[in-house]
Amino acid sequence: MIEQIRNKKAFICDMDGVIYHGRKLLDGAAEFVDWLKRQKKEYLFLTNSSERSPAHLRHKLGKMGIDVNQSHFMTSALATASFLHSQKPGARVLTIAGKGLEEALLEVGCVLTDENPDYVVIGETRDYTYDKLETAILAVHKGARLIGTNPDICGPGEKGIVPACGAMVAPIELTTGKKAYFIGKPNPLIMRDSLKRIQCRREDAVIIGDRMDTDIIAGIESEIQTVLVLSGITSRADVEKFPYRPGLILDHVGQIATSVTS
Repeated sequence: MIEQIRNKKAFICDMDGVIYHGRKLLDGAAEFVDWLKRQKKEYLFLTNSSERSPAHLRHKLGKMGIDVNQSHFMTSALATASFLHSQKPGARVLTIAGKGLEEALLEVGCVLTDENPDYVVIGETRDYTYDKLETAILAVHKGARLIGTNPDICGPGEKGIVPACGAMVAPIELTTGKKAYFIGKPNPLIMRDSLKRIQCRREDAVIIGDRMDTDIIAGIESEIQTVLVLSGITSRADVEKFPYRPGLILDHVGQIATSVTS
């Protein structure tokens, strides 16, 4: 199986829990990226986080010793901006989110405002306050559509498991009775956007991630080969809790570069 994976033309790779935890580079990550370059593979780092822009992510990896062009990054922020632009060009958007999402929305012509917004969009941010939450809830009550950049409830951080977008959206859903539409994995929208960016057919690609409920199901539902790595949020025991399975399970992503499985 691992040779089939190695022979794929394109690799869509999650970041948190696969390449790094916070500011810590994970085992095998540098070797894997070197292998991608040597083999002249098409590759895209795909993150459900919307907090940082591709330029910021490139800088972050650069500080860890991995140098890749920012065109190799795809985020849920970019996918969310693309979706809103396709739905309503020039939409008025209220956000509780980081700079990565705000920049992506502005680039496609959205207007960021808390006055009569068409959409309320939530993404990961440390600038999450009761006042902002209250404003978002009132806007949804008045008819604004609720969007989440991704459905992740939590994710890996340097100090352990931390809250993610799904947890930040939950108070708005509970208070308004409205369900958010989530753009990031496992929504096939972000997978199609990713394949277009690397100009690759799904049959020629593989998705690598550390989460069964986003990365692996995204690949399965998009008919893309899947690899689960155990360097992030999922253990081997956790896999048995799901009614579906990844194509391959590895301890870390570096095993693809070395052809060694455990």
